[in-house]
Amino acid sequence: MSATVAGPSVALPSPRTRSQGIALRRGIVLVLFSLFIPGSAQLAAGNRTVGRWAVRVWASILGLLVLLALLALPFRSFVIGLLANQISLAILQFGVLAYGLGWALLLLDAWRLANPLAMSKAGAIVSGVLAVVLAFTGGGLAWGASGLIAAQRSLIGDIFEGGGNTQVQNGRYNVLLLGGDAGADRTGLRPDSMTVASIDAETGRTVLLSLPRNMQKVPFPVDSPLHKLYPNGYFCQSKSLSNYCLLNGVFTLAQSHKNLFPGVKYPGVEATRGVIEEILGLKINYWAMIDMKGFEKLIDAVGGIRLDVGTKVGIGSEHGKKGVYDWIPAGKNQLLDGWHALWFARSRVASDDYVRMLRQKCVMSAMLKQLDPMTVLTKFQALAAAGKQIVATNVPSDQLGVLVDLAAKGKNVPMSSISFTPPLITPSNPDFAKIRTLVSDAIATSEAKDKAAANPQQTQAQQPQQPQQPQQPASQAPASQPPSSTKPSKEPTSKTRTDNLDSICKVS
Repeated sequence: MSATVAGPSVALPSPRTRSQGIALRRGIVLVLFSLFIPGSAQLAAGNRTVGRWAVRVWASILGLLVLLALLALPFRSFVIGLLANQISLAILQFGVLAYGLGWALLLLDAWRLANPLAMSKAGAIVSGVLAVVLAFTGGGLAWGASGLIAAQRSLIGDIFEGGGNTQVQNGRYNVLLLGGDAGADRTGLRPDSMTVASIDAETGRTVLLSLPRNMQKVPFPVDSPLHKLYPNGYFCQSKSLSNYCLLNGVFTLAQSHKNLFPGVKYPGVEATRGVIEEILGLKINYWAMIDMKGFEKLIDAVGGIRLDVGTKVGIGSEHGKKGVYDWIPAGKNQLLDGWHALWFARSRVASDDYVRMLRQKCVMSAMLKQLDPMTVLTKFQALAAAGKQIVATNVPSDQLGVLVDLAAKGKNVPMSSISFTPPLITPSNPDFAKIRTLVSDAIATSEAKDKAAANPQQTQAQQPQQPQQPQQPASQAPASQPPSSTKPSKEPTSKTRTDNLDSICKVS
């Protein structure tokens, strides 16, 4: 007979241990199900009515997000405008909080449904900690999202009051951008930077039109209350700048005559807008003014901007008490924070107003090119705080989608500019008819580029003719190449006619 050798016996888990393991696995599964599909645990093992309603809410929200994503492809401006609406934002702000609270409670209830008393002590602790961590994480995410929405709602409510002209002007939106400086050495706030962005309403291709702050004899429109005071243009016999008889002094003049603008909240901006419309021959749709501190915070909020600096730019003043106490060095692909970007845009050390105007447009171009949606999303609260430094704008909230959509399109095409500075235009005795012709020509050239891009197979003979530039004396003929945006000059000799800012500023 053969002997049978018995192997070592394997001890099976006790029924209680097996039961505790099953309960633990069940609890983890129910919690994870609730994490991805809120209400699914209640449908499987709890109050089915609660579960059904929770799943319906979750499915409805998911469906709405998918619908918005699909609508954003052909109707991006509509979706942005919808999400910028105060009512929509209020619903989102409190709806996200309610959803987060409900989600957290469903997660904790899923752990309860798993019957932690049937688990081992360690299993109950592990599954309970998992449920609590997920509940607090979900609630925290909802709280953070609600905070972002509240910041956007506050920003839009405080700044975008509306009042602008929403009608397209000959296929374009014309936006007046004013950079104000209300320093301690100034009497009130006055705009030292005045630029009109003329934007194609279809392609977003933009022409920047910059006016020097020291332009004189500027005309008031006949319907302006100030036209009666200066029927032949804003001019003072005295050469003293304290009389503010310059273009940037129109703002202060109107502010000191508020009684002539009954019911107008910002008479300085309103008067400046009317004058610039007369100068350029364009109707302004919207305006926005930001002070220097607001500009600095805005740049910091997006993490700075990158620019190629051709020649070092002085920080300080050649005539101030401190003098020139630092420099922005020359160099490629430099990251400038808000403080340095502000000095880059405003410095006149070894330079003049006209070169400074070019640098300011370089900063605008850099912001347009480098402000991507992800930056705005991840730093929105900082942007909202900076945005409240904007003095005012008359852009209505329901038009934000249109402008954001155009800005996104404008990233993909070169931005051109024209500065009405010597020798092209003499600020002390400007030729306004010539300015309006230059504006018309610059816009026509920009639109011709869009037509050529839309018809790449078009022959040279079929392409639109380039607009003719007005004849000038040889002494005033513009240079064939525009100067570097950072080239210092002691003389007001910016020779810019129409510039491609990408080639001048070398935006990184």
